[in-house]
Amino acid sequence: MHQSKLREKAVTGPAAALMCAGALLCSPAAAATPREPATFSADPLPTWQTDGIVWSLAYARGVVYAAGSFHAVRPPGAAAGTRQIPRHNFAAFDAVTGRLLPCSPSFTGGVGPYSGGTVRALKASPDGRVLYVGGNFGHVGSAAVANAVALDTAHCTLRKDFRPAVSATVRAIDTTGKTVYLGGDFDQVDGQSRHRVAALSRTGSLLPFKADVDLPVRALAAVPGQHELLVGGDFEWVNGAQAHSLVALDGTDGATVRTFPGWLPPGSRVKSIAPGTSRFYIGAEGDGLGVFDGRIAGRLRDGTMVWKDTCLGATQAVLPHNGVLYSASHAHDCSRTPGGFPERGIRHTLLAQSVTDRRILHWFPDTDGGLGEGVGPRALTVAGSTLWVGGEFTRVNDRPQQGLTRFGTAAPASVPRAPALRLLSTRPGEVTLGWRAAWDRNTSALTYRLYRDGKLISRQTAASTSWELPDMSYTDSVAAGTRHRYAIEVTNATRTSPRPSSLSVTVPARGGRTNGT
Repeated sequence: MHQSKLREKAVTGPAAALMCAGALLCSPAAAATPREPATFSADPLPTWQTDGIVWSLAYARGVVYAAGSFHAVRPPGAAAGTRQIPRHNFAAFDAVTGRLLPCSPSFTGGVGPYSGGTVRALKASPDGRVLYVGGNFGHVGSAAVANAVALDTAHCTLRKDFRPAVSATVRAIDTTGKTVYLGGDFDQVDGQSRHRVAALSRTGSLLPFKADVDLPVRALAAVPGQHELLVGGDFEWVNGAQAHSLVALDGTDGATVRTFPGWLPPGSRVKSIAPGTSRFYIGAEGDGLGVFDGRIAGRLRDGTMVWKDTCLGATQAVLPHNGVLYSASHAHDCSRTPGGFPERGIRHTLLAQSVTDRRILHWFPDTDGGLGEGVGPRALTVAGSTLWVGGEFTRVNDRPQQGLTRFGTAAPASVPRAPALRLLSTRPGEVTLGWRAAWDRNTSALTYRLYRDGKLISRQTAASTSWELPDMSYTDSVAAGTRHRYAIEVTNATRTSPRPSSLSVTVPARGGRTNGT
């Protein structure tokens, strides 16, 4: 009669050692991993694609707007250059189904390298009735404009009351509903001096707000309750005083309220600012050694830093949602951040972190670098229960997908691959099998079920990541001189590997030799 000793353990890696006795099945200490906030699924939903770069995303009243530098869109699964539908730097999609909508104003007539036009910023009014659009463009359809306009979202029409003449590219927009803030490269608005940041009424009148910013603004976040405006970008000086890359301005007159000395080293600059309920979050990009490329959380009420991670790999966008900070970057070394990964020459372009303590959560969808600068994703927005991602990527989770992708909350559809089963040793009456743990984009703790001749003899659960795969083993007690077929499968609690790995073993008789195939 066959009996099992059930000596099960994870030899290396994040899983704790597992030893069981007197029971058929057992679970490891890895199951005691601290509870993580719920994230979106890491499996992408079918999504329309662009033939270029998506620089910005916005959501309003059931519609997701994507804008950037592209000339056409194509359906999910369509290869590049096929089944294309013209869309000039702007497209609209049903937020629930992802369906392409007919709303399609053309943004054209830019200057410089973007002579065909480009849209760099989208922001919906708090009530969703108006979509503000900024970039480098001279026409919307046949209407002559100058880099900033507003659309009526109900009818997808250009509003006549908001057409400021902005002298150069608009890269960031935010609004309180009453005031619309613009940031970018410009030095004039409506013929008046406005250096890189300006404020307008919702009907397009230039307001007295005035700040002197020396270099381009790339991110804005209005804090209405405090009448402040957080500003990030390439700058070093604001209102005649040093303010490296991040500053808080009075939302009415543009006076400096607060600077953030020591938050970012020289060579690093803010690319994204996202406010939450009581905190704000920034994403940074840097050049050279010793730069900061990661995320910082600060208190809105006083600008105190709450936490700062240490990841390398420029961050293009940040978005807090339900206790999780999502980021678009090309992070490649987060070894000094809790839950992070070491430098392996591999980029993780989408990350999720706990807003409480910066810990990196187990959520690892991925894209390639793609077009342009090769940084992958550049824009994030949440529409209901779906996270939309835009950028310059051409692949998502190793499959073709250009410019846009999205992630829902349904149970993961992906299936972990069963590990290869190895014979470690055998002797009369005993077989020891080993395998290297698998990994899953959605789930850190995977369960491995081992069968002998079709009968379940072991179930182990171990934590794993793409950069740390523990070696696991199991020792089975069987009669000497017998032959058995072992198979192993792995599950992430919702899906199980479809093709178990198997191995036939002949147990030596007393004084005999091992045989495993």
